Amino acid sequence: MLLAIDFTLPLTDPVPKFLLILLIILAAPLILNRLKIPYLLGLIIAGAVIGPHGFNLVLRDSSIILSGTAGLLYIMFLAGLEIDMGDFRRNSGRSLAFGMYTFMIPMLIGTAAGVWALGFGMETSVLLASMFASHTLITYPIVSKLGITKNQAVVITVGGTVITDTLALLVLTVIVGMATGVADGMFWIKLVGSVTVFALLVLFLFPMISRSFFKLVHDNISQYIFVLVMLFFGAFLAEAAGIESIIGAFLAGLALNRLIPSSSPLMNRIEFVGNSIFIPFFLISVGMLIDYRVFFNSIETIKVGAVMIAVATIAKLTAAWLTQKTFRMSADQRRVIFGLSNSQAAATLAAVMVGYNVILGTDPDGAPIRLLNDSVLNGTILMILVTCTIASFATQKGAHNIAAEEGTSGNESTEGMEQHILIPVSNDETVDELVGLSLAAMPKNRKGNLYALNVIDAMSGDPGVKRSESLLSKAAKTAAAADTYLKKILRYDISIANAVTGVVHERNITDIVTGLHGVSDKTVPAIFSEHITKGFLDNTDVNIFVYRPAQPLSTIKRHRLIIPPLAEKEIGFGSLIERMRNILANTGGKVTVYAGKDTVDTVRKRMGRSVEATFTESDVWSDFMELLGSAGNDETLWMVLSRKDRLSYNKNMTAVLYHLSRNAAGRSIVLAYPAQASLGDSTRYLT
Repeated sequence: MLLAIDFTLPLTDPVPKFLLILLIILAAPLILNRLKIPYLLGLIIAGAVIGPHGFNLVLRDSSIILSGTAGLLYIMFLAGLEIDMGDFRRNSGRSLAFGMYTFMIPMLIGTAAGVWALGFGMETSVLLASMFASHTLITYPIVSKLGITKNQAVVITVGGTVITDTLALLVLTVIVGMATGVADGMFWIKLVGSVTVFALLVLFLFPMISRSFFKLVHDNISQYIFVLVMLFFGAFLAEAAGIESIIGAFLAGLALNRLIPSSSPLMNRIEFVGNSIFIPFFLISVGMLIDYRVFFNSIETIKVGAVMIAVATIAKLTAAWLTQKTFRMSADQRRVIFGLSNSQAAATLAAVMVGYNVILGTDPDGAPIRLLNDSVLNGTILMILVTCTIASFATQKGAHNIAAEEGTSGNESTEGMEQHILIPVSNDETVDELVGLSLAAMPKNRKGNLYALNVIDAMSGDPGVKRSESLLSKAAKTAAAADTYLKKILRYDISIANAVTGVVHERNITDIVTGLHGVSDKTVPAIFSEHITKGFLDNTDVNIFVYRPAQPLSTIKRHRLIIPPLAEKEIGFGSLIERMRNILANTGGKVTVYAGKDTVDTVRKRMGRSVEATFTESDVWSDFMELLGSAGNDETLWMVLSRKDRLSYNKNMTAVLYHLSRNAAGRSIVLAYPAQASLGDSTRYLT
């Protein structure tokens, strides 16, 4: 018997219902790009068109609310996850200043407007003002897509969002408590205690649990599901503490920030699923709330809505302008700050719905007297539509200009050049980590190429082609998961060193990332001498990173970078430090640099402000054993070495591997050799 599909409006059959929403998500960017309308605004408008107040194609039922709530939490979680923690700490004072600007100005103007312009009581006016103070990072995907999430304007705004939303939602809690008569002494004790416990649990317990999980579980699907669990668990704990779930989602993102590198496959999966499914569902669900008919049926609604739009826009624009002037920022940065902070949605909806459901009594006709009446509820929907429209255009203009400026700004040394990284792979257990380190060594724009090489012994009777192809495919899949194409190279040769040298010449390789594996710690020096020193180092002049991962790169708490005297004199030292800076910036790791005074000065200048680094002047060779002994298990030891007879070569380097094998068991190690010719010199192999 054939099943009949129910096309009765509104759609109830999940198949056509879900299909319609997916078609909107697919078609919106194709159509709106031609009309120069921001994609986010288009999804909100689409939600209004298909929603119960439009053509009534789809109801805003529990399934839409569930998906929309997940999308909202996803936006806040991504904001916490993508923020640069070093910049966040450095700009914490500025975020606090902006947070207070964007909270206090709307509170003062909003309260005055509620009392004098709309004739509301003080409690209602204060609650209304808190709605203006809060905002939702609806336009955050715009800055994320354009790659400017680490710009100072974005970092300050995201940090300030947490401050103003938390304060606004606390005002909501207090006003409702006062209106209902429960704001006694015990109310304050419970509120402060629960919020404190919640923050401590998320910021301290979540990283500990996550680090242990990522060390033990390497399955891609399990890791992604775990991230979702932590996201929604953080949101749940926030609600249990008496504050809005969006605060919990943001703090969960901050807690996992250092454990999910921006260049990792896991981050790519998180962003892909969020931007393609969850966040569009949220925007469509917001649009479904818009009822255009109320604007024609009630003069009071239009009046309230107009006042709310004017106050919210003026207050947020004033806060952005004051922030720009206070910290001497550009006009485009002001636009981004205003655009990110002007859109009203999540916290505003939460506040208006809570206030609308608080009934203070009844009028003579028996109708309920609400803390926030129908005019405020409908005016809020109008305010959401208008502010999201203004915010989308402002953010898009400012972000595009900033991205263009950052893209054309010149960088010193070899940063503007393409990197070509070669990864010799021969062990299944270390492929993922070698590819991960290589991805992290590349700049954010992925300007370069990755190559994976496996060498089959040409003299062997068993070529093992299937195993080689399996290793190369695994490397390619790991890179593809991070949205990066990796070229596979399979070679027959009498030695690995010959094959590597040949590929370096043919592909213009700038860096080699290789591993030490399949051996005990005590045999590291012998294996290294045989396969590296007599091969890669003697026959290539590129940067070489020899990596022994003891645990995933993302779970490392701190990196120790030990640099011998005169290393800064090596030709390739600048490019080596750039690679290290990329790795540290992309993984969010902290680093302590141990070197002599001249070397420290050079590294500090080249590291810049993109890395959270501390510098310790040290006589490296005298302090070497002490540095090894004091390293923790969750630290990576980086040792800059030199090829024999080069400027910074020292006879102590011959003993480094021996001491590492005996005193650094269970710790990740990276041995870094700087290039010996300019990476821009295409004739370096003609001698």
